[in-house]
Amino acid sequence: MSQLAEPRELARPGRVVSTVPGASRSRGLLLMLAPVATLVVVFGLWAAASSANGGTGPAELFAALGRLWATGELVQSVATSLGRGVPGFLLSVLVGTVLALVLSASVWLRAAVAPYMTFLLTLPTVAWVPVAILFFGVTDATVYFVVLTGAVPAIVNGLLAGVDQIQPLHRKVGRVLGAGTWDTALHIVLPAALPSYISGLRQGWAFCWRALMASEIIAGGQQLGLGLGTLLQRGREVDDIGGVMATILLILVVGVVIEVLVFGPLERRLLRRR
Repeated sequence: MSQLAEPRELARPGRVVSTVPGASRSRGLLLMLAPVATLVVVFGLWAAASSANGGTGPAELFAALGRLWATGELVQSVATSLGRGVPGFLLSVLVGTVLALVLSASVWLRAAVAPYMTFLLTLPTVAWVPVAILFFGVTDATVYFVVLTGAVPAIVNGLLAGVDQIQPLHRKVGRVLGAGTWDTALHIVLPAALPSYISGLRQGWAFCWRALMASEIIAGGQQLGLGLGTLLQRGREVDDIGGVMATILLILVVGVVIEVLVFGPLERRLLRRR
């Protein structure tokens, strides 16, 4: 009888089950450290090139980082930019998700509005800064307006791409079970479109961060406080190449940290569930 017993879990093609304790945790740690290794390689190549031609090297960058840390401007600029970027992105997620669900429910409305979402993606976000300044002045409203114009179209397009991949049978089953328009959107459309939706959120954050830096560079000043974009503009004005490179590194590091700690684990968890 034991030879005829069915195994409890059948082997699945392409699935590797690790029997080593803590293997998944070690793999996650390695994935988080991979961007750091990339920076080490880039800095090594940059140091070699600067020593060969006598140009600016990583030493000037780290010296500028030390100065910014000593004066407290490093923490202040990162906190100021994130203090605008995170709420702006969350607002973009809310607006973009609702707009995409509304467009997905109407063929005619989508045909009338969706092409402009693609147009907004192709339009540089920096072009919106002068318009926002004319309407809102040099205020936080200008920054949030530019962030919304950059992030919302990416989120809308990502969710609509996921909606297009949903099988029509899923919607029909929902209607048969008595699901209304919003029940269908929240409990059928949105969960089924999650992979593309997550990709749209990731792209939306990239556009949000880029739009934020553009608005701080152009509209930055005493009214908006010291953000990373303002710090970058100040370094350019005083011809501080070390400070400029240090600020670019900070902008890059913040973006990579958000990717590694938020979107990367979220996507891996979603794929495991799928």
